[in-house]
Amino acid sequence: MAKNVAQSSLESPTYDERLAMAKQCSHDGVIAGAKAAVVAGVVTAIPTIAMARKLSWARAYLNPTAQALIVSTVAGAAYFIVADKTVLKSARKNSFNQAEMHNIGA
Repeated sequence: MAKNVAQSSLESPTYDERLAMAKQCSHDGVIAGAKAAVVAGVVTAIPTIAMARKLSWARAYLNPTAQALIVSTVAGAAYFIVADKTVLKSARKNSFNQAEMHNIGA
């Protein structure tokens, strides 16, 4: 009887629990990606705008559309890179936790 109780507490998570973990991982990735995009956007915008105001070459070739494209490209890349890494990190952590649970039960 005690063995059955111990095994039932070590069973793999249900579908709803796995779905909740996946949503949490996705949410964490979105939050981390948004923070990284804001930081990258500000860090890129300041030198881009300053360069477009001070350097004659940049003033001639970097119109406001080009400046916005530079900043948005960097911010978008930062968002996707950080969000992807965060989701993969969470998935790896959950995978190791489930593997440990199965090893304990075996």
